[in-house]
Amino acid sequence: MATTGAVRHGPASAARAALGGGRRLESVERVAGGSKKGVYRLRMDDATTAIAYVWDDAENYWPTAEGDDDLTDPFSPGLGLDLFEAAHARLDALGVRVPAIRLVDRGGAHCAADLAVVEDLRGENLEALLARDPRAAAPALARLAEALAAMRGHRATAYGKVAVVDGGGTSRGTSCEGVVLDRALRDLAEAAVRDPRIAAARDRLEEPLLALAAAVRPRAEYAVVHGELGPDHVLVDADGHPVVIDIEGTMYFDVEWEHVFLRIRLHDSYRPLAVEGLDEERLALYTLAQRLSLTAGPLRLLDGDFPDRAFMAQIAEHNLRQALALLHR
Repeated sequence: MATTGAVRHGPASAARAALGGGRRLESVERVAGGSKKGVYRLRMDDATTAIAYVWDDAENYWPTAEGDDDLTDPFSPGLGLDLFEAAHARLDALGVRVPAIRLVDRGGAHCAADLAVVEDLRGENLEALLARDPRAAAPALARLAEALAAMRGHRATAYGKVAVVDGGGTSRGTSCEGVVLDRALRDLAEAAVRDPRIAAARDRLEEPLLALAAAVRPRAEYAVVHGELGPDHVLVDADGHPVVIDIEGTMYFDVEWEHVFLRIRLHDSYRPLAVEGLDEERLALYTLAQRLSLTAGPLRLLDGDFPDRAFMAQIAEHNLRQALALLHR
């Protein structure tokens, strides 16, 4: 995707406002990885850099669906500056390292779309560091475990997006497990339309979803979770500290949701992040639900013009096979 008009027409003034006068914007470079928002590196003539986040329809690869703008759905797309600012404020207050904000613009002073300029962290992400040198990644994983403990220790009596709950709002549904079940059934239906193997196994996948959800006992408190905390969403700064990014989906929810995702993404590297006392029924339900989500989501994304199609197809295929394998355990 080329640099959009929303970015082309205002980065110079945004960069100057964010980084101080006396500098000239030398280049705007798209940073790979974003699928819901544009991520750009702003480079000034003195080599100072910053990252611009742009929330604009032209930057979103995901096909639109009914309910996308319903913030009372904890799993609706994490889009927009309001969600980013609320999540940033909550995580920062908990001592979780997030990129420092240099500028926000929701009024169109610098950009035709919502814009945030944040610090540029030029080091590796945790995924790359683990692949290159797992031993060197150990301190970052230990500090990430501390961040997760801080998030786990902050509780709320309501679940949902941080912006909704901290704003005094109420989310749809009656429980986290109920919301997850509803979403998993939708993902199952969508995946069945797109892949004949899921279609053939649809009834056999629906049955354990319903049974697992029925076994979950009620809960009245919820922790702060990122929601999609893969190693690609953790940067490592120059001091070896983990920095959490792509935070718009941060919510109050069952902590088991976070740890299932971490297990799926980190494999053996998850061990330093493991905690005792997680609810086994929730873990079982959320594991199957996330496998279905990681099948249906990439297949849905491939309906559009997402550029790295082979990679996304690989994610869908892997998780499809894992979902089917759960039927034989």
